[in-house]
Amino acid sequence: MNYSLNNTKNSSTFSAIKKFSPMLKGEGKNMSLALVALLINTATSLIAPLVIGQAINTSILKKDYHGVFISSLILLSLYILGFITSYFQTKLMGSVGQRLLYNLRNKVFLKLQQLPIAFFNQNKAGDLISRINNDTDKLNQFFSQGLLQFIGSIFMMTGAAIFMVVLQIQLGLAALIPAVLILVITWIVTPWVKSKNAINLKAIGGMSAEISESLDNFKVVVAFNRRDYFRERFQAVNEITYKSSIIAGIANNIFTPLYGLAGSIAQIIVLFYGIYLISIGQFTIGILISYFIYLTRFYDPIRQIASIWSTFQVALAGWDRISEVLNLSSDLLVVEQKEKVADGILSFQNVSFKYGDKDVLKDAAFTLEVGKTYALVGPTGGGKTTTASLMARLYDPTVGVIALNGLDIRSYTDEERSQKIGFILQEPFLFTGTIKENILYGNEKYLKLTEKELVRIIKDHGLSDILTKFDKGLETLVSTQGETISLGQKQLIAFMRAILRNPELLILDEATANIDTVTEKLLDEILAKLPKKTTKVIIAHRLNTIENADEIFFVNSGEIIRAGSLKHAMDMLLKGNRQS
Repeated sequence: MNYSLNNTKNSSTFSAIKKFSPMLKGEGKNMSLALVALLINTATSLIAPLVIGQAINTSILKKDYHGVFISSLILLSLYILGFITSYFQTKLMGSVGQRLLYNLRNKVFLKLQQLPIAFFNQNKAGDLISRINNDTDKLNQFFSQGLLQFIGSIFMMTGAAIFMVVLQIQLGLAALIPAVLILVITWIVTPWVKSKNAINLKAIGGMSAEISESLDNFKVVVAFNRRDYFRERFQAVNEITYKSSIIAGIANNIFTPLYGLAGSIAQIIVLFYGIYLISIGQFTIGILISYFIYLTRFYDPIRQIASIWSTFQVALAGWDRISEVLNLSSDLLVVEQKEKVADGILSFQNVSFKYGDKDVLKDAAFTLEVGKTYALVGPTGGGKTTTASLMARLYDPTVGVIALNGLDIRSYTDEERSQKIGFILQEPFLFTGTIKENILYGNEKYLKLTEKELVRIIKDHGLSDILTKFDKGLETLVSTQGETISLGQKQLIAFMRAILRNPELLILDEATANIDTVTEKLLDEILAKLPKKTTKVIIAHRLNTIENADEIFFVNSGEIIRAGSLKHAMDMLLKGNRQS
């Protein structure tokens, strides 16, 4: 299945809003209260110009100072009410935006955890981090700062337009002509603005991926003195990001001067036409001043919308990238299986597998019996690790069936399968924390044990000697990158983690590659003490690691062949290496 995130398809504004609306579930009350506050705030702003115009006509021109004082008190009350409602509106929407950001990041991260290994093979970690951090924050900025301001601007514009038309219909319609023109231009240009923001967000994700890759491999960079190589690569992606940011910046600000020009033209229209109406006795100075305030109330929100609309397009572009992840689903589904389809602990039944268009396994068929030890040998790139990954269901076969305990392996849930299969990777992953936290990861039956009880269980499994290799025992700190311990020690911790699960099938993929011979002998003794029903699959290049295997399989060029004796397996391996 193709899990590549290309973000080549942008959704329409309406469809994006429709898909996003479920994310606001539970926020109806807060948004309704914020909307009420917004309406009150808008009403105070629209009533104020009428009070000013009336005060000019009936009080100031007639030198009625008591009337001016009353009008001033009314205006002050309106402005205080507007300030209070504006405060609550901002507070309510700010909390909505932060909760939205929290929930959305959780949802994206949980979705990533549900996706198979193939997804992470096809996408860079830095780009995924950018989607979780950067793209979700674009949505937060719009909802916490821009949404109600956008709605408020619409209300303000609508109310101001109504007041202008009611006060003088011909003048009102003339003042709105520039607005109609810029709305048409906005509708035409909006898709271009959104596409440029989408390109910019993708470039930012690419730069994040490049930084992540460089820092994760910095030891190798220094060891091979290739700072210049990664510097050139970063400069290239940084230049792409710079250019896309320039274009996105131009796109996001293209409306601002246009809307400003429209407002200026409208003022000229109102000035000349209003003076004409006053000269023929159809208008008063007070109403003309009120009209100019309403004109400002109409065109200033348009300027605000220019900025908010750009923010909205950035948010939609970010939402396209986020929803691309949320719309994915794992192809590693659980299927119903009640009847046995094979014997043994594990069976490959005519299994084929591809990485893209490349055949890795072709029509593989074999059965592993309970309690035996099997070895997989073959040249580098022959398919050994892929075979082990299929056994652990990190991937599903392209063709054929893999059976675990006679049942289709796809019929087991992730929890059931992980309890039955232990997998020690060639490069095991540790979490930042203590050794105790790492070896108990995913092993719920030991989580409530005291440290004394856990030490006893470790001893029962023959793992005490491994634990003594760490100065602080179970409380030894490790980091995600394993900088506090050696690679060999990481493999020891992974070994303990797998053994403590008491798996029915234990897969060791070069599990002793970075361990000294003395410690390797200790691990062999621990493996020998495993229950007789435990089946072991070993991938290794050291002869002493596989010499005691009950059966050896030679894996190369898509085929899995029973190799017979160790000598025969080595002959096949030498021949395979010469051919490759």
